[in-house]
Amino acid sequence: GVWRQTRALLFKNCLIKCRTKKSSVQEVLFPLFFLFWLILMSMMHPHRKFDEVANTDLGPLDTSVLENFVIGYTPPTAMAREIMKKVAFDNFEDGLITEEYLSEEELEEASFLKPSKFVGVVFKDSMSYQLRFHDSIAMSSIYTESR
Repeated sequence: GVWRQTRALLFKNCLIKCRTKKSSVQEVLFPLFFLFWLILMSMMHPHRKFDEVANTDLGPLDTSVLENFVIGYTPPTAMAREIMKKVAFDNFEDGLITEEYLSEEELEEASFLKPSKFVGVVFKDSMSYQLRFHDSIAMSSIYTESR
């Protein structure tokens, strides 16, 4: 029963493969070709591992560039206020000017009024943000190993 049906099915499949040689060869060679292509591409663009950088003293911060510098942020939540307070007063002697805005539209309008000394911060949640400059958006940096 079962053995005879299995043998007949294998014989039938062998006959089909012998009669359609072109497609049978394609079934074998295409995966090998793509495998070769992937290996070739990975050899052309090797994965680079960068060593970690030792802690170094960068020297004092030149605060003269930060005079009359405004950092606007939105949305005005308690967490955002606390973060911006730390940025303004814990890191700089004179403190930076921080302004809170109710919406991103208000933040963009303010960036058009004072473009050279204004940076906007849009908090997406408690762990991510976007920096808004007059002409561009900068994403918060995320460590990635490869492209």
